[in-house]
Parts: sequence; structure tokens; C-alpha cells
Amino acid sequence: MPRSVIRRLAVVAAFLVAVTACSVTPQGGGSTPPAEGPQQVRLQLQWFKQGQFAGYIAAVEQGFYAERGLDVQIMEGGVDIVPQTVLTQGQADFAIAWVPKALASREQGAGITDVAQIFQKSGTYQVSFADKGIRTPADLKGKKVGNWGFGNEFELFAGMTSAGINAASDVTLVQQQFDMQALLSGEIDAAQAMSYNEYAQVLEATNPATGQLYQPSDFSVIDWNETGTAMLQDAIWASTERLGDPAYQDLTTRFIAGSLEGWAYCRDNVESCRDMVVAAGSTLGASHQLWQVNEVNKLIWPAPAGAGMIDEAAWAQTVQVARTAVNADGQTVLTRDPDAEAHTNTYVQRALDQLKAEGVDVTGEGYQPMQVTLNPGGA
Repeated sequence: MPRSVIRRLAVVAAFLVAVTACSVTPQGGGSTPPAEGPQQVRLQLQWFKQGQFAGYIAAVEQGFYAERGLDVQIMEGGVDIVPQTVLTQGQADFAIAWVPKALASREQGAGITDVAQIFQKSGTYQVSFADKGIRTPADLKGKKVGNWGFGNEFELFAGMTSAGINAASDVTLVQQQFDMQALLSGEIDAAQAMSYNEYAQVLEATNPATGQLYQPSDFSVIDWNETGTAMLQDAIWASTERLGDPAYQDLTTRFIAGSLEGWAYCRDNVESCRDMVVAAGSTLGASHQLWQVNEVNKLIWPAPAGAGMIDEAAWAQTVQVARTAVNADGQTVLTRDPDAEAHTNTYVQRALDQLKAEGVDVTGEGYQPMQVTLNPGGA
């Protein structure tokens, strides 16, 4: 049976389930969609539109959400926006947030559940100039260490805790802006960076000693995936309370399916997704966004168990690190283990089953990243 026909049948089936299910109250963020029109869905990002969210943008632009009866509005994030709070307050239907940040909110009462773990690896680095000799977390002792705060620093503190470094006395912590200028100017010795964003920024900068762009060999990178202190990052979070409603369960499955198909498209069409992100209004340039989509793909693919599945070992490590890493105030991210409703593979498994039936490659077994050349300033 042609894939387009299979999709149409899946959409019809989804509408039948939604129509016969109980309606969701406006307070919960929407209502059961009428059979004659798409269901309005609000997705809250945790940052501005960029390659980090290319899969969701592609799902809108390529019609993957629409094929599942959804009209998805993507809401940008920012420094003062906490996605899981927006979700809890009923102002979004789903949110993208890092797991430790969201679990900290859940411990404080936020009713949210991780329903699809998009990033299977951490994208956080601590970057320094190679001549600083900072190659392991232990080498940070006595150094000026930059971090962004806002919950982005958890892995840094975990790495230092693991290395026996007291964050309050053994390093000088510096509030870092969301760029790499403090590192490039020598104000700090090590800077926080995402593999898909700020690390590219240093490689897009000109080395005054050579007049050419900096090269990876000019820097040392601490990758928290290699130190045992990495924590899970971008996940799709849903309302725990609303998951008790069959209509929202169906919505969650359809939304995850559309999102994963968007990410599969970006795996196979990196340049096309670069163009969509740029067109969506990213303030960063085309070569930077190509790098970003390519690097994000590395955090998702290959996915042997299926994209979006929550690996229990990675989840357990995230929780353990969040409970033991100590910040400069002597506090940990979590004070207790999250309860069983904090995460579930129920809906992502349903979505994967649908996608596999439609012929979508949800594992990316043969995935190979592109070789991306950066331009000055990311242009």
C-alpha cells in the first residue's frame, strides 16, 4: 500500500479516536479537534529558533504535523522563559526542556512528564585554549571558569564534584554571556559551550596570530559524555495530569510521531533543514546553522531502540548525577529520586510503531554526519 495512503488512514483513525474521547478543558490547553479541521497545538521551545529545533520546524514546513491532523504553533524561548513552567501553567501543550532542569521543576511541584527523549547524548562542552592545559575536569582547579547559569551549568558542577573540586573555593566562577567573547578575549580560562552552537562560534572567529579562522587544534574540549557526568537534555515534555485523558494521549502520540518524522527528515536533508531554520528567523548565519543541524543530528542518530526512546540507563545516570553534583552553595539539583510518572516510553513507542508502519526510518542505522565548513562569523 502506498505510504501516502497509509498516512491518510492513520490520520482518519487518529481523528476517530479523538472524536470519541473525552474533551480536554480550555484550562488544560485545548479541546478535542473537530473532524473537519486540524487541532491547534502549542509547542514551547527553550531557546530561540535555531538548528537545535530543526526537526520541529521541518515537521511544520513539510506537513508532517498536518498529516496527523495537527496545526502546531512553535513558540520561541529565551533567557526569561522556563518551558516547563509555561507547560504547567497551561499556556503550551508540549515543551522542550533539558531533563535535569525539568526534574528540578517537577520536584518543586510541576506536573510534567518526559514522553520522548530526543537528544540521546549531551551536547555540552567546557572549552579552553589548548595552551591552558585544561583537558580534564581536575585541570579546572585554580582557573576562571565560565558558565551560563539558569540550570545549564549542572554538568560542569557534576564534573568538578567528580574530580574532587570544591566549586565554592577551588575555582573562580564567572557568569558567562551566551557567547564565547570572554574566552576569546582571555577574561576566562574555560567557557561553557554547546557542541552545536558556541563551539562553532570559536571556530568562526579569526585567530589574530594567523589571520585565519581558529582550528579545533587551537582548543581543548571537555566532553561530559566522556567523563561519566553527562545528563540528558532536549526532551518532549507533556502535562502529567492531561495524560489521564484519552484525547490528550492520542494527541501526544500524534505530536511525537510528527516530531520524529521531522527529525528523520533533518537527518537525511541537512541542507534543507538549514534553509528552513534560516527562513524561520534565526539570527545566526547559514553556515552556522548547517553546522548546528549536523551536530544536533549526532546527538540523536543512530537510535538503535528508535528515536525518542528514553534509555533507562541514561535516565538513571542523569538522576544520580543530579542528586550528587554539588554547586557553589553546596546544593544538589535534586534531593530525591523522581517518581514513576516523571517519564514514560508509552507514547513514543506508539509513535514509533506508526512511523515504522508508514516506512519511516526511525533508527538511522547507517547515519553518517556531514563534513561542514564554517565561514567567518557563521555567514
